[in-house]
Amino acid sequence: MPVIIKDIRFWIIAFFMIRLIGITNPPLEVSHNWRQTTVTMVARNFAEADNNMLYPRIDIAGEKTGITGMEFPLFNYLIYLMNIVFGYEHWYGRLINLIVSSFGLWFFFRLVKNHFNASVAFSSTIILGVSIWFQFSRKIMPDTFSMSLVIAALYFASGYFNEQVSRNRNIFHLFLFALLLMLGVLVKLPSGFLCILLLIPLINKEYPAQKKVAFAIAAGLSLIPAIIWYFYWVPHLVKTFGFWHFFMGVSFSQGINELISHPAETLKMFYDIPLKFAGFALFLFGLFKVFSERHQLLKAVWILSSIAFILLMIKSGRNFYHHNYYIIPFVPVMALIAGYGLSLIKRPQWFYLILLVISAEGLTNQLHDFRIKGQSLYLLNLEQELDRYSGKDDFFLINSGEYPTPMYFAHRKGWVADNETISRNGFTDSLSTQGLKHILILKSGFGTEMRLDEENKLHETESYILYNSR
Repeated sequence: MPVIIKDIRFWIIAFFMIRLIGITNPPLEVSHNWRQTTVTMVARNFAEADNNMLYPRIDIAGEKTGITGMEFPLFNYLIYLMNIVFGYEHWYGRLINLIVSSFGLWFFFRLVKNHFNASVAFSSTIILGVSIWFQFSRKIMPDTFSMSLVIAALYFASGYFNEQVSRNRNIFHLFLFALLLMLGVLVKLPSGFLCILLLIPLINKEYPAQKKVAFAIAAGLSLIPAIIWYFYWVPHLVKTFGFWHFFMGVSFSQGINELISHPAETLKMFYDIPLKFAGFALFLFGLFKVFSERHQLLKAVWILSSIAFILLMIKSGRNFYHHNYYIIPFVPVMALIAGYGLSLIKRPQWFYLILLVISAEGLTNQLHDFRIKGQSLYLLNLEQELDRYSGKDDFFLINSGEYPTPMYFAHRKGWVADNETISRNGFTDSLSTQGLKHILILKSGFGTEMRLDEENKLHETESYILYNSR
């Protein structure tokens, strides 16, 4: 096999180039368009309303300001900055995430190589690259973006404890560790579960106590902003501006009950979603080898990360098995174990055949993510069409259930609800007193047709009906 094909940089670039296909697509693919449009709403509102990062706002809060507690909007702000420089486009978040997540693969490779060997690092990185990481690293979502920052932080933590580099370089590594960890956990709190791995160098007797104390202080200080943001500022925004949007978990008892009452869905999050079936089989083989051969470092990584992730699962409750991106923080650990198992296959033909099977299964099961929903393409022209009948500041009600996607493409603010709720006696009248001007009934894509008072109908197409609220 050519040397370049054995260079992980070739594959990281190759995966990057593949995911550039359709990179300019609007957030209308089959899965998670709703999650992506909440991100883009915040970015657009930074440009149009207020660019203060401390006050993110979305468009489905009715007559309220839309300011609400949510994930720290660093990712959203980067999209906003691209808007300022290049003009507004829906897709900038895809490119930002893809670039950062590709660097995440590179730092993952270097981190694993530092502690194991090149074979484990190569195998693990390829497996991570074709895992669920592949599709989510091109979505306008902060999950792999955040994990990439945390993985890079762990890499620089490793560099800090490297006794073979200069003191100034050690200090620089410590600074980068603290900065990247702070940003990674701020952007997505669950990514911080990997902080439990910081215990490994802290209990290692080979490292000087003074160095470990400095490291522990840096780690602790880097987590303070996330603690303040999620446990003080988020509740403050919700209470002050009266709109709840962000999920902060459930009680442990509720979480346990929700998980054990849905064992099949919970288990599927491990054997199907992250690595698919071939990858999961290799992961089980690697896990067996870790314990049978008593690989102490991998055992420590597995046990510590599993404990932390189980706690995260419990706090997530039904959301864990309801949203497949909840498994993303744990996928690098699974990829590491699977990569270790693959590295034990000494015959090159079997090694590459297994890697090919895992890659083929992983990638083919994610190709749907390159397509956008044809039945929703009319949303791309919705804003311009609505401009003929309404003002930008008119409040709308859209029958898209809990989905904010149509409101984002309408470039309006207001409420979303399902047909049943809209048809309730007095529901639209009560919203009219709060400023509701128009009701948009979607016939396809995100809603199903329903008829309101024909006297209030302003416009109808094959895709939607626009009504005055009264």
